[in-house]
Amino acid sequence: WLWLARACEGDDAAAGGALDRVLAAEPRNIVALVMKGDIVARTGDDRAAGSFYGLAWNSAQAAQRTPAIAEALARAEAALAEVSTRYVAHLRGTLAEVDAGPRFAEAVAIVAGEKQPYFQAPTSFFYPGLPHIQFYDPAGFAWAAELEGAVPAIRAELEAAMAGDAGFKPYVEADPTRANNGHKLLGDPSWSAFYLWENGARVTANADRCPATMAALADLPIPVIARRSPMALFSVLKPGTHIEPHNGMLNTRLIVHLPLIVPPDCRLRVGNDLRAVEAGKLMMFDDSIQHEAWNDSTETRVVLLFEVWRPELSVAERDALTRLFEATGSYGA
Repeated sequence: WLWLARACEGDDAAAGGALDRVLAAEPRNIVALVMKGDIVARTGDDRAAGSFYGLAWNSAQAAQRTPAIAEALARAEAALAEVSTRYVAHLRGTLAEVDAGPRFAEAVAIVAGEKQPYFQAPTSFFYPGLPHIQFYDPAGFAWAAELEGAVPAIRAELEAAMAGDAGFKPYVEADPTRANNGHKLLGDPSWSAFYLWENGARVTANADRCPATMAALADLPIPVIARRSPMALFSVLKPGTHIEPHNGMLNTRLIVHLPLIVPPDCRLRVGNDLRAVEAGKLMMFDDSIQHEAWNDSTETRVVLLFEVWRPELSVAERDALTRLFEATGSYGA
């Protein structure tokens, strides 16, 4: 039947009938799928044609690539690209005047294939039922404006600390009691930290040098969990440093960056949202979603980094989670 379909090229009705017989017997016959897609595409039905091309492409991942299959796939790939271009143009034209906010815009971008969806994927603990939000709007947090207003005092303390260079250490350090995961920045001062709170303990030598910073953090909804939190630090990213894509341990917190020293070409991506880092402008995000950061400038970038409870968690949930995390932390201690 496939040979008959080839013989009938130019007679779409006859060729289509022959291809239908092939696909009834072999639903994933790649060459037949592409030929069928070509015939349907000539009728102007992009969506139906795309279904044949798409199935051919997906089926090819496990197929042996003969010359005939390779030629068919190249044609399918080109046809799918054309279908996609027309589809996106149709969407954009139809929705040009629709303004329903950033969530709708992101949904359209995902449908158009311009973005991919990202979801919470914490490496250690997943708490169900929390929304998948990449960046949070600081305007929704009563304490955000006051913290941004404290930037001059916090930056002055940072600059004094950097002048002496004491108290800074690589952010990624080896734990001699744990397996080494081979992090590319392990022990590398290109990403370094000046801790004010570390693993729930106040770093007195550093915190005493930064009273304004500590005061600015004092009343924020920072978790207090034995052996774990608070966690607050000045995070230093040297010129040319890239923190590669990774996911945080938990989805019960938000990571907050207060950018203090920001040269040009510093960026932060969370999920499918890539943003420029701006001095004095809070960035709040769910670090259980894949994220990465760049300093592509020739100068050092520094942010105040800390964690807060996710706003969706009730007081009872926060208390229960504190007990849970303290229980896990005390096991084997």
